[in-house]
Amino acid sequence: MSRLKRDPRLVLLFAAVLTALLGAVGTGGADRLTNGGYTAAGTESARANRLLEQRFGAGNPDLVLLVRAGHGGVDSAAAREQGRRLTARLTATDGVGAVRSYWTAKDPALRSKDGTEALVTADLAGADRDAARTAKSLVPGLTGHHGVLAVSATGPAWVSVEAGRISERDLVTAELFAAPVTLLMLMLALRSPLAALFPVVIGAVSVVGTLAVLRLLTYAMPVSVFAMNLTSALGFGLAVDYGLFLVTRFREELRTGSRVEDAVARTARTAGRTVAVSACTVALSMSALLVLPLPFLRSMACAGIAVALLSAAAATVLMPPLLTLAGRRLARPARLGAVARAPRRAPRTAAPCRPARRPRTAWHGPAPQPVWQRAAAAVTRRPLFYGIGCAVALVMLATPFAHVRFGLSDERVLPVRTAALRTSADIRAHFATPAERVLTVVLPDAHPVLDRAALDAYESRVRRLDSVAAARIVPAHDAVPPPAVGAAAPGALLSVTGPADPQSAAARTLVGRLRAMPAPGGHLVTGRAALLVDTGKAVRGRLPLAAGILVMATWAMLFLLTGSVLLPVKALVVGALSLTASFGLMVHVFQDGHLRRVVGDFAVTGTLDMSMPLLMFAIAFGLAIDYEIFLLSRVRERYALTGDNRLAVVEGVARTGPLVTTAALAVAVVTGALATSGITVLKLLGTGLAVAVLVDATLVRGILVPAFMTVAGRANWWAPAPLARLHARLMPQREDISSAIAAAKPSMSASVVSKEHIQRTSPLVSSQK
Repeated sequence: MSRLKRDPRLVLLFAAVLTALLGAVGTGGADRLTNGGYTAAGTESARANRLLEQRFGAGNPDLVLLVRAGHGGVDSAAAREQGRRLTARLTATDGVGAVRSYWTAKDPALRSKDGTEALVTADLAGADRDAARTAKSLVPGLTGHHGVLAVSATGPAWVSVEAGRISERDLVTAELFAAPVTLLMLMLALRSPLAALFPVVIGAVSVVGTLAVLRLLTYAMPVSVFAMNLTSALGFGLAVDYGLFLVTRFREELRTGSRVEDAVARTARTAGRTVAVSACTVALSMSALLVLPLPFLRSMACAGIAVALLSAAAATVLMPPLLTLAGRRLARPARLGAVARAPRRAPRTAAPCRPARRPRTAWHGPAPQPVWQRAAAAVTRRPLFYGIGCAVALVMLATPFAHVRFGLSDERVLPVRTAALRTSADIRAHFATPAERVLTVVLPDAHPVLDRAALDAYESRVRRLDSVAAARIVPAHDAVPPPAVGAAAPGALLSVTGPADPQSAAARTLVGRLRAMPAPGGHLVTGRAALLVDTGKAVRGRLPLAAGILVMATWAMLFLLTGSVLLPVKALVVGALSLTASFGLMVHVFQDGHLRRVVGDFAVTGTLDMSMPLLMFAIAFGLAIDYEIFLLSRVRERYALTGDNRLAVVEGVARTGPLVTTAALAVAVVTGALATSGITVLKLLGTGLAVAVLVDATLVRGILVPAFMTVAGRANWWAPAPLARLHARLMPQREDISSAIAAAKPSMSASVVSKEHIQRTSPLVSSQK
């Protein structure tokens, strides 16, 4: 172990071997991923679906075949013969359960209104992943032309296959676009091809490790196929953040004249701690999704937590040896040369006609950028004017979110030209009662023969309800014998055709009335509208717990970093306001259908999938806190040196502005690359995250945060005595402050900052007494 510490090449070799092993573990994981998990388990509709499958054999079909007949329609002799043959072939296939066909069941609901099309549905054995695997091997042989019949496919299993195929293709496309653009941005920002490669190495290691974790998770829980896309985007985004921060800090230490070894050690101790706090904050932000009852969100949370922690681990383990090997080659030649030669040259005497240049301020960070410095100075001179104006602008951007309508994902997440989506659209248009309109009332205690009178009366009452287009009793079996003594009733089903839009307010109201209406025995209601109602209720029930986890975790991590009580509260409020503005744009684009030419074509459903804002909030909030940590760590250092709050804010913004902007642009590129996807949920997630980080890095970090911190003044750094003592024990600051003073001494101006002055003016130190 001691040899590993002495020889950075051994550390890198060990990391390369471990990454190769993790890559081997993660290989083939894509085949075990699934598309689904957008509805809550344990609800009334979930129990009803389980009863439908177990007792009635009438669960929601995994595969739906739309069969178009030629001349004579589906009732012609040739169509009947070939339809029965197709049904028999499907029934005899391994992995296929119950099959319902128009030509065998003679159900008029399976025949189109004009008689030219019919449906064949099938339940596939196993979990969603197994059903998708069966559909992947089965559908290509069933679709196409079979005599007078033309067959196309849709249904959850085939939609899952199509979504997986498209997301894998889009992942490659996004990486081919984002990787060179991000590398070019890093080269321009760091002015060094070698330094630009370091964040890419960190990102590659973290993504490979996360894919291995996801592969292992598939043996314990369903993992969404979109987790791979999130892993790639978030992994490289965080790698850019951490790599930029560490390289920038290393260069600062070199410019003070420190030896490479000392610069690496100080970078690992100061910036490395900030990276660790940032990663823990992002991971804890994602962990709030684990308490929500949606398997999709839980799998995405696991991916986000893994990639955040592995990005920080890769950065803190790999960057010290990489920086050690690169040494002074990472420094900007002009600036580093000036610092390195300064001790060996005698100071020049100013020319008689020219005043001596004023020495630089006591600060060992990067030179402040004029644009950011002027902007920060302007904001801090009139903080109320700029702060209120920025807040009003964010509220105006958020106004479309006031009319948000939440729904559930279906096949319309696929590109508009996908065969599965076109098939579903044809079923909606040409059949009288498409499956999504049907609400099924399960009556497990009723007997379709002995309780016929009660069932008929119940059916009559249901027909009189508003928004009910049709209702009919469906017996459990074609012929139900009288029950034996003590035997359970076989049960009955009531099929109710509801509003044309199953996600409308009328459909949700109908679900509530059906559940409140007395029925023969107990009854359970399921269907698409019922799933939406139950999932929404389950999510709302867990939201307070998720919000509590997010708030407490963020407050605790920022308190550990700053020692302040107020700044974490400010970060929570400002972060929520910033993200609500991004949500407003998402409603305007993806729910209302505006700007489709800008983001690419997609199917407008008039709703947002309820899982997407939750996922986007967790990711974007973590990234926003990430930038908050970078800014506050700089402001805190400057305030510890001078005790001047306004100067600390101006210089903190001026010195971190370029870093945060570059990081935000890079994150916007890698997440925005998801917007090129044909999958609507990925397009929404990528667009939303790109907008969120850009708004946060410009309006929020450049205007709103400096304005608030200026108005708050010294209250920014206040903490009650017990909390101040706790912070002093957990995160001692004296060593960092002492090193900052030592690094600042060579360039101090006339106003020398003494250690006693620091202890007297800075609450970060004095509060520890």
